[in-house]
Amino acid sequence: MSLSQTDPQIADMIARETKRQESTLEMIASENLTSAEVMEAQGSVLTNKYAEGYPGKRYYSGCGIYDEIEQLAIDRAKQLFNCEYANVQPHSGANANFAVQLALFNPGDTFAAIELSNGGHLTHGSPVNVSGKWLKPVTYTLVQDEARSDWGYVDFDSVEAVLKEHRPKVLMCGYSAYPRTIDFPKFRELADKYGALLWADVAHVAGLIAGGAHPACFPHCHIVTTTTHKTLRGPRGGLIMTNDEALAKKFNSAVFPGSQGGPLMHVIAAKAVAFGEDLKPEFKTYSAQVVKNAKRLAKELVDRGYKLASRGTDNHLVLIDLRPTDAELSGKVASAWLEQVGIIANMNSVPNETRSPFQTSGVRLGTPALTTRGLKEDDVAKVADIIDRTFRSKGDAGVIAKARADVLAMCERFPMKH
Repeated sequence: MSLSQTDPQIADMIARETKRQESTLEMIASENLTSAEVMEAQGSVLTNKYAEGYPGKRYYSGCGIYDEIEQLAIDRAKQLFNCEYANVQPHSGANANFAVQLALFNPGDTFAAIELSNGGHLTHGSPVNVSGKWLKPVTYTLVQDEARSDWGYVDFDSVEAVLKEHRPKVLMCGYSAYPRTIDFPKFRELADKYGALLWADVAHVAGLIAGGAHPACFPHCHIVTTTTHKTLRGPRGGLIMTNDEALAKKFNSAVFPGSQGGPLMHVIAAKAVAFGEDLKPEFKTYSAQVVKNAKRLAKELVDRGYKLASRGTDNHLVLIDLRPTDAELSGKVASAWLEQVGIIANMNSVPNETRSPFQTSGVRLGTPALTTRGLKEDDVAKVADIIDRTFRSKGDAGVIAKARADVLAMCERFPMKH
């Protein structure tokens, strides 16, 4: 029997969500569209099995095929990122980060990361997250002086000052709202100078790294964590990598039994499928196009008078500071207007934020999902025009309706493949 027969309520919700995705343009920078093959693996009989442990060392019998699947996922991850060790079991990026913290720190230990409002992540030391409750984060910032050409870039003077003063165990780089290239060699230089391990959370740019559109994190980083569902176009999940055997053993123990039980083997299989796709030449073309599209989006927005964090982008995202163009418009309202026209984005804090995290003064936009649908630079320019018209409409129903029609036409021209 089909789901529509056995549980028509859920079947209806899935059908409506499918239609929503098909008829909107996904521009949340942390989201993407997976292939049908990834979803096929994730929705398979592999969900039926407990496989606690690791390949060759399971706590349950009947795991022979699961050993093969997990090892293939590990091998493909290592090939993608040119590293020696990979743990593919974390259920999410947050789980991966927690496992690393569990492996490396005792309660109260110090680590350095960027301030959340400057582009960091909750798991990088937010007081509402375990990383901020159990540990002692010390923070560096972006360049604050707008008279400087590198305004909005990582302030390495700030990084060094924090390292010199606090001597943390770990220096973190990698961000959730940073539109510029991460200078891994410079971070490693400073980490070595002050005796810290370098940990990169590359959840946002992992696919760009794998596709050659962003500099590689290895061999510069001691530890790398990432999600698998953003620019990597895989299932929702996490990944931990290193070139250090001793660290790898600690991370394995911190994942299981330290912080997780049975691995989600259906998800690990889907990760393996995605990694296999990412190893194909077409993925390099895709990754390069993601960046081309983001750069064009940034240019079109700047040309229309918008202020962008760091004045542009090197990667897959742009962060708009709405205040100079409309002091009254919050990120919450702006993202709600965009949703009305069928563009899905998110409100986001910006440097020198003056509003609460529940209102914000910024909107974050990304091009990974647009690029997956097949949009190129000129198409993205049309999207930028729709965004501009929406913001300037101040919610006018007629303008919103016309913009919605334009988005629907674009969705029909670039249909989802699923």
